[in-house]
Amino acid sequence: MSLVRRARPEDAGEVLRLRQIMIDSLWAGGGDEAGGWQSESLPELRERLAGDGDFAAFVVDHPGRPGALAALVAGTVEYRIGKPGNPRGRVGYVFSVATDPDARRRGYARACMEELLAWFRARGAGHVLLNASPEAEPLYTALGFTRDSDPSMRLSL
Repeated sequence: MSLVRRARPEDAGEVLRLRQIMIDSLWAGGGDEAGGWQSESLPELRERLAGDGDFAAFVVDHPGRPGALAALVAGTVEYRIGKPGNPRGRVGYVFSVATDPDARRRGYARACMEELLAWFRARGAGHVLLNASPEAEPLYTALGFTRDSDPSMRLSL
């Protein structure tokens, strides 16, 4: 049985906590320390987690803290006008990958990414885009992503 599961509406607070960890790791002072953005984001996130549309988040429960999440990966499928190599114009975009600092180096982010990639494939995405920090690039490279001419990486599906 996989440790990874689809995030549910009741996970929204933890999803936002992990997203803040990611933001803080990428940009010093990168967030609203009072959490104002989180309280404003919470209702919309709960609604999106309840649906089965073009947004998905996959998580791993924290093994040492009941009710907490250890890892998160979230993404969306977008429509763009088709082109060679992706005539249907469906593009996956990964925009949030985070692991709780005390749960790193256990393969949780990789397992979540594999679930998200399967979800993208099932929805007909022709390729997947993401922005990679230098620390995360080896994970994405191992999953088959390559460097584009800009900071994005791409995986052809």
